[in-house]
Amino acid sequence: MTRPTSLDAVIFDYNGVIGLQPTRAHWLRLACTASWPQDDLAGFQRAFWNARDLYDAGRLSDLAYWARVLGAHPGSRLLRELLAADTAMWTETDESVLAVLRRAHATPLRMVLLSNAPAHLSTVLDTHGWRRLMTQALYSARLQVCKPHPATYHHALRATGVRNPRRVLFVDDRADNCQAAARLGLRTLHYTGSSKALQEALALAA
Repeated sequence: MTRPTSLDAVIFDYNGVIGLQPTRAHWLRLACTASWPQDDLAGFQRAFWNARDLYDAGRLSDLAYWARVLGAHPGSRLLRELLAADTAMWTETDESVLAVLRRAHATPLRMVLLSNAPAHLSTVLDTHGWRRLMTQALYSARLQVCKPHPATYHHALRATGVRNPRRVLFVDDRADNCQAAARLGLRTLHYTGSSKALQEALALAA
């Protein structure tokens, strides 16, 4: 792949780009692990997301987060089971995207990961083989702030080593995250599931 001369780095989101979105089966497994009523998956998902930003930003421990979701502190065994099921939801990857990243890795293009992820998941993601494709990986739990806060993009831009944000492409599946990046001068690609579009953006951005 030929690297465009005007693009020096790419900042990638994880979930929804590299990582596949959880399936209903994943959600059901997690809800079952939490002993949530089987006919109220929507209620479980609301409880899951209500405190997730604080958890992703490293402001809640694993125990504190799951206590908020469940309305009571889980025991140590249940907490381990919840963490395992939660982590399993977010670790399946899109091979077509990884193929694009492997081709890009063979060029001078610098690639940085910027993910809203809690500490436990961050540690697991760092053990995966695709992680070596990244120059650096930044996670919200370690930064203590989540996208779309401007600080996250400043951290990522510094990690690329590129001073001019117009020479950096930001890729995310959430439009609000892309809009926040664009306000800081970064190029953006709102990723909607097409690895071909991603390939073209890396090859043709100018």
